[in-house]
Amino acid sequence: MIIREKYLQNIRPFYDEDLIKVITGIRRCGKSVLLGQIANEINKKTNKNHIIYINFEDVTYVDIKNFKDLNTYILNLIKDQKKYYLFFDEIQNVSEWEKTIISLKATKNVSIFITGSNSNLLSSDLATLLSGRYISFKMQPFSFAEVCVLKGQENLEDLFIDYLKWGGMPQRFRFENEKEIRTYLSDVFDSIVMKDIIKRFKINNIDLFNRIVEYIMTTPTQVFSADNLVSYFKNNDNRMVSKETIYNYIEYMCKGLLISKVDRYDVRGKRILNGKYKYYLTDLGFGRIMNISKKEQLGAYLENVVYNELIRRGYDVKIGSLDNGEIDFIALKDGNKEYYQVCYQIGDDEKIYEREFGIYKKIFDDFPKYVISTDKFDLSQNGIIHKNIIKWLLEI
Repeated sequence: MIIREKYLQNIRPFYDEDLIKVITGIRRCGKSVLLGQIANEINKKTNKNHIIYINFEDVTYVDIKNFKDLNTYILNLIKDQKKYYLFFDEIQNVSEWEKTIISLKATKNVSIFITGSNSNLLSSDLATLLSGRYISFKMQPFSFAEVCVLKGQENLEDLFIDYLKWGGMPQRFRFENEKEIRTYLSDVFDSIVMKDIIKRFKINNIDLFNRIVEYIMTTPTQVFSADNLVSYFKNNDNRMVSKETIYNYIEYMCKGLLISKVDRYDVRGKRILNGKYKYYLTDLGFGRIMNISKKEQLGAYLENVVYNELIRRGYDVKIGSLDNGEIDFIALKDGNKEYYQVCYQIGDDEKIYEREFGIYKKIFDDFPKYVISTDKFDLSQNGIIHKNIIKWLLEI
């Protein structure tokens, strides 16, 4: 186990605030471990009797089925007016849990932390449930830097290739061989699809949904076209599928945090291009288990890693659209802007070099411009900064 310090740094200022602290993230990305780390830190400064921790996947609490049961249980444990710290892990197992949470916040001296894997906690529905009384912290699977802390840094290149293939879901590092890793990731993936997506959104055409999931998961970073997918099903399966259904199913995948939708931004026109999206995987391991017969897309995987890292570093990310070209990422934070091109390997190929560096000739501002690749030698030129992917991922 490693300390998820990046997340702890963000949450610490709110330990004693009355805002409800909500930790969201895809199943098995480490939310429960982080909640325990927060509780351990708070335990060092307060009476342990004022820390109430409930994991609703523990059979000890099986009798707490609804908000009334939860309210009664907590009120019986609060004995005085001092601050209590309440930790609720996998709270979606309690029916109408938000009623008790809001009531406790309004009537008791408490600081509340909750996690959950149900997509109610992974989507805009949270704003409706808690009505602005909360602050949300989104967790991701391990970053490459965290993997290096866990596994050591003696064989960085091998470790990175493993990360590129199998992603950063924390518990998959308990397994040594690919068969075990694949089995574990398949079980987690199936749980996400069934519990957080199909069950919640009452999807009836499961076969069609699974086909769309497979398509998206095995073609990351491509500009998505619903028209192409409609044609594919018509020509190959003799099946008529509406674009509305396709977009709905993909939106459900986004709400389940399997993927992220990224807008394309017209750099010159300074506007979002409606209907022009790319999708990136929350964890590359899930793409790996779906990609059984297709060729590996190392360039796409590398681009996906860079996208996830930019999000992890707090950037708002867009795809940059130019006349006869595209910037892989425009990263925005605190009024600043950075541009990123991602290429698996440039080497001495002048065409690739011109493609990755030459696109910046169409950008006339002075914001930083980067090219990220696996190349070990520095190709920086004309103010454009080249970074090796491993060194960039390990930057503080």
